[in-house]
Parts: sequence; C-alpha cells; structure tokens
Amino acid sequence: MKIAMACDHGGLRLKNVLKNYLETNGYTVEDFGTYTEDSCDYPDFAGKAAKAVANGTCDRGVVVCGTGIGVSITANKVKGIRCALCHDVYSAKMTRAHNDSNMLAMGQRVIGEGLALEILIAWLEGEYEGGRHDQRIAKMMAYEGEE
Repeated sequence: MKIAMACDHGGLRLKNVLKNYLETNGYTVEDFGTYTEDSCDYPDFAGKAAKAVANGTCDRGVVVCGTGIGVSITANKVKGIRCALCHDVYSAKMTRAHNDSNMLAMGQRVIGEGLALEILIAWLEGEYEGGRHDQRIAKMMAYEGEE
C-alpha cells in the first residue's frame, strides 16, 4: 500500500515518526513535505497529498499539522477525499468502517506519538463495512457536484 504524507512545520516531528513506522512495516510512502520546521502554509503540502490519493497515485494519505484541523479541511476540499481528523483509536476504526475514509489527519500539538501510532494502525487495519454505509457515502460525496 502506498501512503501519501504531508505536514506543515507544526506537524513535522509527528509526520516523521509515522513515516518511519510505515516504512519499517512495509508501506511505501510518498512524502509531500514539509521537510523542515521553518514556518510554512499547510495547504501547500496537504493539498498535494490529497490530490495524490484522489488521482490514485497513492492508496491512502496521512496529514499532520499542529491540530490536524487545517490539513483535514484542506484535504477535504479535493474531490474524492474523505479525510477524518482523529485523536482517538475508536474514531479511527469507525471512520474506516463507516465512512471508508481515504485520508487520516492528526495534530502533533494535540496527541502524543504513542497514541498517534495506535490511531494510525487502527486506521490502516480498519475495513470498510459497506452495506448500509454505501448510500450514506454516496449522499456525502454528492455534495461535491453541487454548486
């Protein structure tokens, strides 16, 4: 599985921890930056990662900033993206099971590295349940085509 990753300066350390885990465990990672703690704008990086997931270059994506809010909003502006901001394991499991989320957002200033890894693992291992959730996702995604 190929994972798109991105962050701003406020999420660099956590992104690197998550990236290391992924690469150590056999995932391919495409890192869209940033690569330093110099102040930068999260849309420049999260948008690229989201586009890579939306166009199929990457299977899923993980984005990080200080709170996770900015990168999740940015990713969700890209057609075809369902990015879930998760700071607990249950939400990570449920967003895969019920929403078939294709991107995960977290905040470095909100959670620690250990919990972030647990969330990442739960999200990666989560399976979409389908069934009754299909129509809900279809309704959700239909908003992308509205003016």
